[in-house]
Amino acid sequence: MTTIRFHAMPTVDAETLWSGGEDAYGNRPETMVSDGPGHPCRHCLQNIDAGQSLLVLAYRPFPTLQPYAETGPIFLHAGRCTRYACEESLPPILSSPDYIVRGYGSDNRIVYGSGAVTPTEDIPARASGLFERDEIAYVHVRSARNNCYQCRIDRA
Repeated sequence: MTTIRFHAMPTVDAETLWSGGEDAYGNRPETMVSDGPGHPCRHCLQNIDAGQSLLVLAYRPFPTLQPYAETGPIFLHAGRCTRYACEESLPPILSSPDYIVRGYGSDNRIVYGSGAVTPTEDIPARASGLFERDEIAYVHVRSARNNCYQCRIDRA
């Protein structure tokens, strides 16, 4: 079984946004106040508590534009937070019953046939199994209902 690591949004991406930078669509992030669960921060991989300010923005977790470079809405604490560091464990934001777990190649394109809605507790085993395929370079965990990017999984 392949050992895996969960990775949050890179701090350099979050710092750009916290410093007033533009999102993947060239817009400044919107600011709102959390009304409770359902606003997972992609940097610390914790839910943003009710009453806390958050940023809503378009995020593209791929290095370049290309047809498979999915872009979608995510949340980020409005104030700086510490990047998720417990890479060997399921991140706290993964609290839904299931997620899409999908493999990508070294060309940053979807590897067809690799995506599946996966029960949350089975994500580590599913990702580990995907990494047995040579063509899979990394894995995304995405919302099973909205396809929103949650985090990335790499081989350890």
